[in-house]
Amino acid sequence: MLNVTERKKVMITGGAGFIGSNLIRLIIEELPNWEIVNFDALTYAGNLTSLAGLEENPQYRFVKGDVTDSKAVLDAMQGCWGVMHLAAESHVDRSILDASPFLKTNIIGTQVMLDAARSLGIQRFLQVSTDEVYGSLQPDAHPFTEDHHLKPNSPYAASKASADLLVRSYYKTYGLPVVISRCSNNYGPYQFPEKLIPLLISNALNDKPIPVYGDGMQVRDWIYVDDHNRGLLEVLEKGKPGEIYNLGGKHELPNLMLIKHLLDLLGKSESLITFVKDRPGHDRRYAMDWSKTERELGWCPKFDFEEGSRRTVDWYMNNTKWVNQVTSGSYRDYYELQYGAR
Repeated sequence: MLNVTERKKVMITGGAGFIGSNLIRLIIEELPNWEIVNFDALTYAGNLTSLAGLEENPQYRFVKGDVTDSKAVLDAMQGCWGVMHLAAESHVDRSILDASPFLKTNIIGTQVMLDAARSLGIQRFLQVSTDEVYGSLQPDAHPFTEDHHLKPNSPYAASKASADLLVRSYYKTYGLPVVISRCSNNYGPYQFPEKLIPLLISNALNDKPIPVYGDGMQVRDWIYVDDHNRGLLEVLEKGKPGEIYNLGGKHELPNLMLIKHLLDLLGKSESLITFVKDRPGHDRRYAMDWSKTERELGWCPKFDFEEGSRRTVDWYMNNTKWVNQVTSGSYRDYYELQYGAR
């Protein structure tokens, strides 16, 4: 269990994104003595409306900045005990169209973060990574362990694998106390609707076609975002420096079965399913063995997929205003409204 009485100041990069915003809300709810610096460039997927209501919270401070800007990073990191580095370009399809932003943010940005952490004597640096660095699993293969070789199959996954290796090198070369987490597919509230589950829900609610790549039998392991974030906090506080920790949801499911399940929850017809040409280099299966994390840190997911998916569908159905802001781009006005004059 985390020490809820200990005071800590933590910098979270990408805190206005899907996982980051849920992480910040979780910390504020459960760790009242932590101080958070949310450092985010507010690119298209960074959405401050996901953190509405926290602007005056004494635990929380937002800093607009890019992880490739060394001065901005150094300024924001001052006085921090730890860093949770979530900021990343993360959409595979976008990386296939143009890899350049992924290399800049995910690799160079990580190097800038590491250099700042080293110069300031940060006591713990968490690199938040992805199962996609491992590549693709055969249908009958054992799930990924932390010892699997890195075999990324998309520019996005390659950029994250490169960043992970860079993080490792700063531990081996400089002794920087780093830990790396790798997680399976997240789902839950506040996810940008280009990703499968929120896109599916949004389209289904509006009776629009649901695009399915190839035959739809690509298998993913799904984890509810709060389970992932509790794992991140355990890894940050209790993980052994230099080590990697897998996090997973213990729920493998083909994409097509996932889509049918969600359509059933929404009361929508499977006739909305529309098969489209598969994307290049599409990994067939991901699955995570997180027994090391459970054994060493005592973490395991609490939400089963049935409960998590119901919570997720209910949230999107009850927060159509948020979805409409995001899809229209009007959420970007929130920054100027809340912070423009500060």
